[in-house]
Amino acid sequence: MVLTVDRIEGGFAVCETDYMKIINIPLADLPAGIHEGSVIIKSNEKYIVDEEDESERRAKLFALQNSIFDE
Repeated sequence: MVLTVDRIEGGFAVCETDYMKIINIPLADLPAGIHEGSVIIKSNEKYIVDEEDESERRAKLFALQNSIFDE
């Protein structure tokens, strides 16, 4: 399952699935350094950060933002 951290709130990472479902995950269950926009994958009951996917998503959003404001 691929999740994107929407925000950190009260000891939890509020995450959104690719199907727009919201899941709250205790920060203690996640790797150190999690932040808003982090892309994490749940595999074998463990969470790992997918830095490559996060970087690609950020690049797409940056390009979209530039296309909107450069018009």
